[in-house]
Amino acid sequence: MNAESRRVTPSVPSRLAVPAGVLAAVAAAFAYVGTVDPNEPGHYPACPLLRYTGLYCPGCGGLRSAHAFVHGDLLAALHANALATLGYLGFAVLWTVWVVHAVRGQPLRIAPPPGLMWSLGALLLVFTVVRNLPFGGWLHP
Repeated sequence: MNAESRRVTPSVPSRLAVPAGVLAAVAAAFAYVGTVDPNEPGHYPACPLLRYTGLYCPGCGGLRSAHAFVHGDLLAALHANALATLGYLGFAVLWTVWVVHAVRGQPLRIAPPPGLMWSLGALLLVFTVVRNLPFGGWLHP
């Protein structure tokens, strides 16, 4: 008997253990942010870039966005940090694809092309610059 024929295929519950653990961790983080309001001062540390330079980093407003998202206020979440809100939805899609692959017993291989990575980096940079310009006030948290 060779090694290939002796290989045991993991059961569906064991293949779903890691995606379930990741979902539990993300759900716990969102539950905490949904419970402890970031709009009230003193609960979370201030953004050091904003504190020392007055500039909004790409993450500024992310906790307020998550809080609004948990409470079902999608417009407030988008206003607090549009990219973070899109990131939450992107995570949900990616996690769902991961679970489908796990159920089917297929490994999930994420190999984004360099062009996509450069485009995402450029989007992040443009978002950061525009939200700090006078006409980008609508992107302020």
